[in-house]
Amino acid sequence: MHIHGKTNSSMVRIAGGSVDRRDERRGARWQVDIAPFLLGAFPVTLGLYRSLTGVETNSANSSATPITNVSWLDAIEFCNLLSTKSGLEPVYTRSPEREEVNWDRTANGFRLPSEAEWQYACKAGTSGYRYGQIDDIAWYEENSGGHVHDVGTKTPNSWGLYDMLGNVWEWCWDLYDEEVYGSYRIFRGGGWAESERGCGATVRRRSHPTFAIDDLGFRLARNASGAS
Repeated sequence: MHIHGKTNSSMVRIAGGSVDRRDERRGARWQVDIAPFLLGAFPVTLGLYRSLTGVETNSANSSATPITNVSWLDAIEFCNLLSTKSGLEPVYTRSPEREEVNWDRTANGFRLPSEAEWQYACKAGTSGYRYGQIDDIAWYEENSGGHVHDVGTKTPNSWGLYDMLGNVWEWCWDLYDEEVYGSYRIFRGGGWAESERGCGATVRRRSHPTFAIDDLGFRLARNASGAS
């Protein structure tokens, strides 16, 4: 498993299962079945993002830090670019005139995890708010020194996933609440500037798909079927 190497070697196979979900606004609770899938062991790094896109950011951060200041739409475009360069089927199609994006769920390329997949993978079979002691597993407001850190420098969860909590928030595929917030998308996990309470497996945030900030990145997923 490599932090800076080929993306495929940093994907963890996640077995299927189920996860409990809730919607506080509607007072609803339900269970989601999760099919087996692959998830990046680390958030996408600045180095990987630069190497594929050729985009030079103004960041002075190490190439091993998570890419930040990327919107949901940027993340979608990166997934398709990586899929094409890897000889895989792009997952997303986007209307040039609008922010509407469609997900081909049969495609074998890279994608964002669904919110349910993200939560299921973060908890890694545990039942608590976090999968370990926060200072062992996460960079957050009280220990980050006010900046992002290289990926993989904290203890992973029991499924071998690093930085699921803290360091950077991570975009997920899902709309937050289309009836109230329209096109707003979800991000999860907490970041280096977040309080201890904000770094938990069930914490949900949302913003416009064009929103980008210095503690928000993303992690790659793939369907397990058809993946080598």
